[in-house]
Amino acid sequence: MNLKKLFDNTTTAFALKSDSELERAYFLFKMISNEPLVRIGTAVTNFAIKAHLPVQGLIRATVFDHFCGGVNEEDCMPVVDKMFAKGVCSVLDYSVEGKEEEEQFDAVLNKTIELLEFADQKDAMPFVVFKPSGLGRFLIWEKKTANIELNKEEEKEWTRIEKRFDIVCKKAHECDVAVLIDGEESWMQDAADELVTKMMRRYNKEKAIVYNTLQLYRHDRLEYLYQLHEEARVHNFKIGVKIVRGAYMEKENERAKEKGYPTPICKDKKQTDQNFNETMHYILKNLADISVFIGTHNEESSYLAMSLMRELTIAKNDFRVWFGQLYGMSDHISFNLSEEGYNVAKYVPFGPVRDVMPYLIRRAEENTSVAGQTSRELNLLSQEKERRKL
Repeated sequence: MNLKKLFDNTTTAFALKSDSELERAYFLFKMISNEPLVRIGTAVTNFAIKAHLPVQGLIRATVFDHFCGGVNEEDCMPVVDKMFAKGVCSVLDYSVEGKEEEEQFDAVLNKTIELLEFADQKDAMPFVVFKPSGLGRFLIWEKKTANIELNKEEEKEWTRIEKRFDIVCKKAHECDVAVLIDGEESWMQDAADELVTKMMRRYNKEKAIVYNTLQLYRHDRLEYLYQLHEEARVHNFKIGVKIVRGAYMEKENERAKEKGYPTPICKDKKQTDQNFNETMHYILKNLADISVFIGTHNEESSYLAMSLMRELTIAKNDFRVWFGQLYGMSDHISFNLSEEGYNVAKYVPFGPVRDVMPYLIRRAEENTSVAGQTSRELNLLSQEKERRKL
């Protein structure tokens, strides 16, 4: 098989899409490819939702249903089952962002526990995911990372955060469902790293259950992985990592400039790609100690991972190696990899339409800024439309 042609197969990529879903996908990516339109659309949508205008039906029928699985877990099941029939698993992602109250953190905790119990019954759902800031105030993470002393009340808050983390990771261990802990901004990440490592030491004795996220547009993350690997050898635990390029680049660069410190971000895309691929290579060579979830929409990195696995005689379905993409995007990567026998999981966001909108808006904005991503999607959708006509 010619690896280099694998992702051009649109028959496999879009097998689950009806003609009308194919048309909708084409229409959406056409819209997203127009940056001014995304800006205007974002502003109008924000206004409509804040003003309680009756736009939820329209949002639900277009952008929401394309990029999200549903409003709750049960609602996601048709999507989960359909993809699993093609060998693609799901990671249900409760995509409600930016909450700051204790009750909301407890609600996220309860939702994550529910999801673990739900996933425990489903072969189609080998992972659950949450964000550190979903379980505790961002400011507390930030202070811990900067080594600023917490006051009495904040100490109590931190204790509650640690407890929530432990409840989730313990439950994941009991259910034998891996938990992916998302990466966030660099100025809160050290505290998150520390707590996640603590959970790995506790719950990753036999295999990786707890996974940290490495955002590899940061030039210091491979070095961090080397240190973590040393620690794992000394304390005898397995490492789980999800590797991604990263999601907060503008924010990171702006803050570094504003505060006058060197940016943690690689100097250009080429360096980021190199960092990602090098990290991936290191992990695949050390699979006895490290399990990996390769979160990428980059075709070159996916091809590289496949050829490294072949070179290192790692079985395609080795449970320590997963590929992941977002629902509604890069079906040509996900479904073709799965067809070849690799482990693949789609991140499937869900939640009430109104609450998930900040996530969807971020998604649209990110898409306009990734050169080539949207045009590649459009190109493949066009080819599939043509093929079906013939």
